[in-house]
Amino acid sequence: MNRSMNFLARSHIAPDETPAETDQIEQGRWANLPPELLLDIIRRVEESETSWPARAVVVHCASVCRSWREITKEIVKTPEQCGRLTFPISLKQPGHRESPIQCFIKRDTATSTFLLYYGLVPSEGENDKLLLAARKIRRATCSDFIVSLVSDDFSRASNTYVGPTSWEPSSLCTITYELNVLRSRGPRRMHCMMHSIPMSSIEEGGTVPTLTSLTETFGGRFPHLSTSKGKESVSDISSPSPSQSPVLTQGSEEPLVLKNKAPRWHEQLQCWCLNFRGRVTVASVKNFQLVAAVESFHNVSSADQERVILQFGKIGKDIFTMDYRYPLSAFQAFAICLSSFDTKPACE
Repeated sequence: MNRSMNFLARSHIAPDETPAETDQIEQGRWANLPPELLLDIIRRVEESETSWPARAVVVHCASVCRSWREITKEIVKTPEQCGRLTFPISLKQPGHRESPIQCFIKRDTATSTFLLYYGLVPSEGENDKLLLAARKIRRATCSDFIVSLVSDDFSRASNTYVGPTSWEPSSLCTITYELNVLRSRGPRRMHCMMHSIPMSSIEEGGTVPTLTSLTETFGGRFPHLSTSKGKESVSDISSPSPSQSPVLTQGSEEPLVLKNKAPRWHEQLQCWCLNFRGRVTVASVKNFQLVAAVESFHNVSSADQERVILQFGKIGKDIFTMDYRYPLSAFQAFAICLSSFDTKPACE
């Protein structure tokens, strides 16, 4: 039986078009500030407001007018450079190289929704920064995921909603879960082929394409993912608009392949264990760490071969951590983690 999941999302930022004449009059005194003064103001704001929700002030600066937006975009660095998420486009850009960007996912089984937040763990005041929200829709032979920037509006009329996508043969990522013969007592095997990320990106001096416009990202849509039951559960994350997506063409660079880091059997605890460095506290077969699947001919150091690129694990009832780093983006990491929730033959 085949089960398919569709992921769709769209991110937004202050539009680039010229403001209406009334807006120009109202914002004139702000738009006409000396560039040197404006540069100093925004730089001070960027340096002082480093975490959410205070960092929303940086986004507000970009929303004042065109001149403020251009200078803000010039000052604010990408997640790969600074390790911070600021604008919606940050969700589609590679994470930090040196340290993981830490997030967590809340699952609501009653409403079949999954909320991705920016931060270590849920805060008491529930003022956490929401990054993406996904709602699962079960069908007879498939499961669809509708992804939005808000958690309370998945309607077709919303500007954060995008309709169903059709299957495309050119995929951005293929995820394979191998069914474990030991079932819940043993670890699962997981492979992710990232068709949009070259293997050279993790080699010495390597880079990965950094998107600067939302129109470049998956044709403005969240990838499509399908899963199938059986000996192996296969998930395909594909682009509905291959011509607008940074997919490696056939015969070009070798794509990056991620594999789950092999756990070790703990004799005293009588279970399989991974070192999540305190970020995972509940044993679950869903827990995983992904590292690069490197061959001897790849120019990748031993340290980078052991570097965890994505880790996902349970910390409480329906609460999971998601920590990712370069070359994955938050967008790609969330898609991989969502596939874990819909591959029960391999996970449950």
